[in-house]
Amino acid sequence: MSTTDVDRWGTTSLRVVTVVGNPKPLSRTFRAAEAVVAALVGRPPDEAVDIIGLGADLMDWTSSTVAQKVDLLASADLAVIASPTYKGSYTGLLKIFLDRIAAGRLAGVTAIPVMLAADPRHALAGEVHLKPVLSELGASCPTSAVFLHEDRFDDPAALDAWLPAARRQLRSLLPAEAPR
Repeated sequence: MSTTDVDRWGTTSLRVVTVVGNPKPLSRTFRAAEAVVAALVGRPPDEAVDIIGLGADLMDWTSSTVAQKVDLLASADLAVIASPTYKGSYTGLLKIFLDRIAAGRLAGVTAIPVMLAADPRHALAGEVHLKPVLSELGASCPTSAVFLHEDRFDDPAALDAWLPAARRQLRSLLPAEAPR
């Protein structure tokens, strides 16, 4: 693990961060990212970055607020990076945030791309567009990207096809008490 925290019982815990690039605050995409984390580790993320909340700071390349959010992501062990599908890819909002991260800066972070869409024809957007960018930034992306239909993203069974393989691929990272 890149960074671990020691909890009050003296055991190491997984530092989990979500980053959401939806133009609506606390969107379905935000809830979907939290659902992916809960399904994998059995708890909410330690930190959630809802990029829209950064407002005009996102366009200020000297913003310490945005720099802190980038540092937060770079310090994660596991990061869920989520976006709705716009024009067959992730949002420009997420792109602007990712542009603030230097190549290789996410080394040591295991990232899971998550995409929501209304049309199943966009099922590969996470694999084709988001995963390569995360890899360029240094993140490891061992699982397939998650694709969720926007009308069924909160269905408890929505992740059933993805979870078994993802848990095997993330076995060394996930805590023993994570849901199986």
